[in-house]
Amino acid sequence: MNFNQSFKRIICAVLASGMLMSVCACGGSMSKSTVDLMDGIRADSKKSAVSPGSEFIGGYADFAIDLFRQSAGDGKNTTISPLSVMLALAMTANGAEGETLAQMEKTLGGMDIDSLNKYLSYYVENLPSSQKSKITLANSVWLRNDENRLNVKDKFLKTNANYYNADAYSAPFDSGTLKDINNWVSKNTDGRIKEILDKIPADAVMYIINALTFDAEWLKPYTKDDVSNGEFNGADGKQKVEMMHSSESSYIDDGKATGFIKPYADGYSFVAMLPNEGVSIEEYIASMNGEKFVESVKNAEYGTVFTALPKFTTEYSAELSSALKAMGMTNAFDYENADFSGIGDKNYLFIGRVLHKTYISVNERGTKAGAATAVEVDYGAGLTETKYVTLDRPFVYAIIDDETSLPVFIGRVMNVK
Repeated sequence: MNFNQSFKRIICAVLASGMLMSVCACGGSMSKSTVDLMDGIRADSKKSAVSPGSEFIGGYADFAIDLFRQSAGDGKNTTISPLSVMLALAMTANGAEGETLAQMEKTLGGMDIDSLNKYLSYYVENLPSSQKSKITLANSVWLRNDENRLNVKDKFLKTNANYYNADAYSAPFDSGTLKDINNWVSKNTDGRIKEILDKIPADAVMYIINALTFDAEWLKPYTKDDVSNGEFNGADGKQKVEMMHSSESSYIDDGKATGFIKPYADGYSFVAMLPNEGVSIEEYIASMNGEKFVESVKNAEYGTVFTALPKFTTEYSAELSSALKAMGMTNAFDYENADFSGIGDKNYLFIGRVLHKTYISVNERGTKAGAATAVEVDYGAGLTETKYVTLDRPFVYAIIDDETSLPVFIGRVMNVK
């Protein structure tokens, strides 16, 4: 019996039947050398998801802002999806043990992995998603079919299938696999992330991937009369832009920046924060933390605020290992100290790269965004006066879900063009 047949038989034996209700999507057609290990198999519908409370909200917010702060250091436009990164790393953490797991848990908001699985499963399944404000997610695990370097434990695959509805594929990790993975990401981001991998290194034995899309219309779309020519004082100098003007009713002042909240049609909002004169964008980002961000959004003052938002489209890509190491997750990247014995019985595994790509477009109708994250596992309240916020210089923005005020996307605009 070959490796693919043996592994598929193990998975069939351990995964109970039942449908996992989820917003996750499936991949498309694969090359002949790629085997769908979950074909005909359904995840366990009896898993115990838990409604997230203050522990999850605080931990997620800290992770989101810390990762954003660690990523926004090159003077360019930055956009990350904390949700996408957390999902990919949480799936990976299900195979970590010992100090490696402890560091990953601390980095991922301080929750133990069992609690994080339950919180994330519930959170993702209950995110608002309608015709006018739609979010979709998909997860997958890709295994090199080389039993000399990787014998995956069934518990690892079962846990990720149960909580994250993760597909699983076995493949030779050749050029056909590279195409399959990139096609899977493109399909599950509606073509917004064309490819997540530029290559498959010889030492790579597993990829754990999340893909995410977000589409939302403004609750009150901009009209033609709301758009006028303007100027944006970007990091690279003054730029001619199209400014979208509106009157909103939620004003934020956190002491170092002022901003506003502009609602989407159902369940999400756009948050923008403009650092005060004399406070650089770098200083402001360095001062941010999760608790303060959530509190500022929840405590927004009610009143009239006239806003000007530039139309912008940006793409971003980063390798996040340095950022995650700075956040305390060091052992996972260290060949000698990484402990991923929960993934397979050959404990020579470590994280080689964490690849993250995003796309976002903000215009008169609303926002379209996409994100993908791949973990590469290698072998070896009243406002009484009118306020104004004109985003005509670098600013921070976020897309939040209204119930928790947690950012699904967060970024900064340094240049509009």
